[in-house]
Amino acid sequence: MASLFVSLGRSLVKLLIALPVIIGLSISSPAMAAQWDAETLTVPASPGGQQVTFSEADIKAGSKLFKGNCGTCHNAGITKTNQNVGLDPETLALATPARDNVDALVAFMKDPSSFDGEYSIADTHPSTSSSDIFVQMRNLNDDELSQIAGYILTAPKVMGPNQWGGGKIYF
Repeated sequence: MASLFVSLGRSLVKLLIALPVIIGLSISSPAMAAQWDAETLTVPASPGGQQVTFSEADIKAGSKLFKGNCGTCHNAGITKTNQNVGLDPETLALATPARDNVDALVAFMKDPSSFDGEYSIADTHPSTSSSDIFVQMRNLNDDELSQIAGYILTAPKVMGPNQWGGGKIYF
């Protein structure tokens, strides 16, 4: 009978130690679900300052399209061929023309130009204008391009600035 109480006592001590650890991990876990509020889903629509609010379904569709069409070279918003040019909002704003809004990103996906805007890179960067070379772009329509742009602009808000477009120092 005494060994039963000793065994129960040990089990209770282990439970009392494990329970706070389990509760702490569940509360402070970095893999918490994204908060899909209006602020997170609202991004610049055009250079003029207009805003657009995407739906959660649009962003999820944009994420899937991005990963299927752009993710090979731009996983997590970095640019594998040039880590100095990420898809973070700050870098997109420095491009010429600025690519930190939906309209500009859609225009870029249709006919891409160099970061300084001096020449076309449609021969080397997937776009709808070069869909004969980059067949994955062949069937994308304007709504899908907008969803991809929406995903690119909301991802830093959801993932955090160090996990989206952060460059090679974070990977």
